[in-house]
Parts: sequence; C-alpha cells; structure tokens
Amino acid sequence: MGWSRRPVTVAAATSVLALLLAACGGGNGSGAGGGDKQLTFVSWGGGYQEAQESLIVKPWGEKNGVRTLSDGPTDYAKLKAQVDSGNTQWDVITLEPFWAISQCGTMLEKIKDKVDTSKLPAEATTDCGIPFDILSYVLVYDSSKFGDNPPTSWADFFDTAKYPGKRGVWNYAPGGALEVALLADGVALDDLYPLDTARALKKLDAIRGDIAFYDTGAQQVQQMQSQEVVMSIAWSGRALDAVRAGAPYEPVWKDNLMLVDSLAIVKGSKNIDLGVSLIDEMTAPAGQKAFVEKYTYGVVNSDTKPELDETARKFSPTEDGQGEQGRFMDQQWWADNFDKVSADWTKWASG
Repeated sequence: MGWSRRPVTVAAATSVLALLLAACGGGNGSGAGGGDKQLTFVSWGGGYQEAQESLIVKPWGEKNGVRTLSDGPTDYAKLKAQVDSGNTQWDVITLEPFWAISQCGTMLEKIKDKVDTSKLPAEATTDCGIPFDILSYVLVYDSSKFGDNPPTSWADFFDTAKYPGKRGVWNYAPGGALEVALLADGVALDDLYPLDTARALKKLDAIRGDIAFYDTGAQQVQQMQSQEVVMSIAWSGRALDAVRAGAPYEPVWKDNLMLVDSLAIVKGSKNIDLGVSLIDEMTAPAGQKAFVEKYTYGVVNSDTKPELDETARKFSPTEDGQGEQGRFMDQQWWADNFDKVSADWTKWASG
C-alpha cells in the first residue's frame, strides 16, 4: 500500500532515485562526520518530514557523526520489496501503528526492549512500533454558520436537519468514519471494538448525499478554507493548519479518536543500533518539544512541556486534557481486520 497521510511533495521518480543514491552512498541526506556511519530516514514527506529532519534527525546525525539520508513518502510496497529481496536500504521509518503491529518481525525489527519507552504511552507502544506523536480525529465545525448553536457530539455530525451542509470524511477505512458512525448510533466509547462495520455503514448511508470525501491532508484543509464543509472528521493538526490560514472552525473534543505516528526499523537494516539511538532522540523531551512547537500535534513523552499559543493548544490532544475526552483507536483490531474492512469500505464509498 502506498498510502500517505501527509501532503506529499516528493514525486515517485524522486523516491526511486533517492533509493538508488542511498545504495551507493549518495542521496539528499546531510550530516557531519562522513565515515562509514550512514542512516536513511523515511517518513510521510511534506512539511511534516521536513520538520522531523531539520529539528531532530539532522542534528542527531551531526552530533553522532552519522550521515543522514532521507526518502519518502512512506510506501509499504517499496518496503516489502526491499525486505523480500534481502536488500534493505531504508532504516528508520514513520508509519501507521496498525501496520507496525501486523508486520512486526516480518517487515520490521522488534525494538521495544531496545528503546527507552519509560515515558511513552504504553497503549500506543508495540514490539515494533514506537510512538512519535499523537493526533486525533476530532469533530470540527464552521463557527460562522453554527456559532450560536454549535454541535456538541458525533450525533450532531449526522443531524443534517439541524446542521445542514456538507461533511468532510476521509475516504479511507481506518480514517475514523466507521467509529464516529457507531458513536452517533449510540455505541459507547468503551464498546466500540470490535467494530460493527455493517451497522456503521448503514448509519453513514443516512448522510451519503452530504459527504464530501477528501483523500489527502491538503484536500482536507482546502475544504475548510473554502468552507465547502460545515463539519469535518478532521485530523487535529490539519484542522489547525486551516484555522491558521483563516478558516473559522472550532473543535469538539468529546469522543475524539486518538492515534499515533509510529517509528520503526526496517527488517534487515544494517544500522539497528543507530536506528534505536535516533528513535530515542526523536522521543526524548527536547526533540518532542522542538517538533510539536513547529508542527503541532500531541507529545508522547510525558516529560515534554511544549510552549504553544492559545490556538495551537486548542487543537492539541495532549493539552488541557482534551484527548482524554476520547480514546485511542484499537490498532490491534485494525491490524487484524484492515484488508477485509478496507474492501467493504471501498465497495460502499464507490457505490
């Protein structure tokens, strides 16, 4: 699967070229020391990866005499091809937590016991996936339309009589729509899993004509900037991007759905020790603080105290107990059911 949640600025051809260059010691990486120490970092591309690299990855490389190369966006098919061929060229990679679970030990190295996880959320830490940041699928609404009588729950998201207008929904099975449909249909937050997907899709049928699908983060932001949607199942950080650009949206944190970006080491990497060192750096308070103050998501290290402005705080799941009004999505369930549910979702969304 070549899916990317982030805005991708690296073309496929560039990605392939980077792999070839990395194999022969070239590439677009930078770092101090040269020598034989080299590590390739892979992530979602766009501003997200640029922030990871400029604030943490490259300074770590310079400090440790490691030449850091970069590639992106994360592409599971390319990762599998490397591992299957026995020619692993990537080292540390940012990916979805359910994939880190489903491919642990086959496509990814088991690293939990090697990494310092003492300050990280246990519910988001797995044998092969170490949490880097926290985001939420959160209800956001257009305050210029509903400011006097705002929605307060996912049930309101489905109430098109009281709140007329288009709803932004990610066209991706694990993108939160199934969960919020069940919450709107009366399922308790603690009883969401295993998901009753048939019931969720039936609930979504009721607003099918009012759904505006988005496929990328950039499209999601554009929907809000143009006010095409009156509500959206938004990624908390991308909703903040839209608000920073002037879009008049407010979040509703009740029953939000939290998840993380996971850091992993590709199976067969020749730089496992270096990869562990980098992951420790990326999840330490200094790296967390620098990243979250630049690219606002929630921190995973409990010792991190970022300095955020009022707007950023409003959209962060780890500020003011906002994320605690919801729950972490069950990534083990998604690891076990992704293929089947994705097929059901695709059939429904294209029907």
